[in-house]
Amino acid sequence: MTTKIKHIVFDIGSVLIHYDPQLGFTDLIPDQTERNWFLQNICTHEWNLQQDRGRKWEDAENLLIEQFPDRENHIKGFRQNWHKMVPYAYDDSVAIFRQFIADGHDVTMLTNFASDTFREAQERFVFLKEPRGVTVSGDVFLMKPEREIYDLHIESFDLNPAETLFIDDNLPNIIAAREAGWQAVQFIDPATLRSDLNSYQFIT
Repeated sequence: MTTKIKHIVFDIGSVLIHYDPQLGFTDLIPDQTERNWFLQNICTHEWNLQQDRGRKWEDAENLLIEQFPDRENHIKGFRQNWHKMVPYAYDDSVAIFRQFIADGHDVTMLTNFASDTFREAQERFVFLKEPRGVTVSGDVFLMKPEREIYDLHIESFDLNPAETLFIDDNLPNIIAAREAGWQAVQFIDPATLRSDLNSYQFIT
């Protein structure tokens, strides 16, 4: 029998808000082929992850500018145009998120996010200020799916792992949460999430 859930922990990107780095470069690099090459070879996903781990944008930019001096404007454009990469929230997901809070459930967030862009996101998407709190990878220099960030979140918010339900779109993050003793469901879409939540002892 499933342990009763007392805490719900949400991921943010691709669960509550849309993220697509292509959108930051549609004006700066109009050609799709060139834009793909730039994001696959210069401002790569792996490079951006280090900002989620806490590396400062200036250091990240300088590292690439040294290697690609003719691409300085494009490299700096990643941070300058970051707001275009997160154009909207997923309303149905946010409705579930807010309903948990309205019903008195204990809700927190655990996210891989650069420290400064997370604060920018909070100003744009006010629901990100509504739960009890958040663990941001860029603040703590740890990242999902590393075990340490799950343990830190549990300690920071005084949670019982077995009574904690984690919602994340990334399967490795879900597996890591379960290995840390949490319960977890992989986010596919809001309708699937509502269906998955039926097996737990609360209604959304």
